[in-house]
Amino acid sequence: MYRTVFLLAGLLAATAAPASPEAMGKAGCVACHAQDKKLVGPAFKDIAAKYRGQKEAPAQLAEKVRKGGKGVWGPIPMPPSGADKISDAELKAALDWVLAQ
Repeated sequence: MYRTVFLLAGLLAATAAPASPEAMGKAGCVACHAQDKKLVGPAFKDIAAKYRGQKEAPAQLAEKVRKGGKGVWGPIPMPPSGADKISDAELKAALDWVLAQ
């Protein structure tokens, strides 16, 4: 009985955990971004703070990731990341994760 409860709890925890940080690692996002400190690009928590409460933030950020950009956070440009680096579903999950910081 207890084994079943712990097994189910473990499975629920595993499925509830976001895979976004892993996808962002594969896509190369973490080469320039960290959760709580500025590297080459802004920290994920700073991105979340800047876009908090903006309905269009996920779409705007997805476009920035796909097309790349510069000038918003400083002079160093962010290169584009196509679907070959991070799928649309992974990008959505990653942006949901970033905006929840």
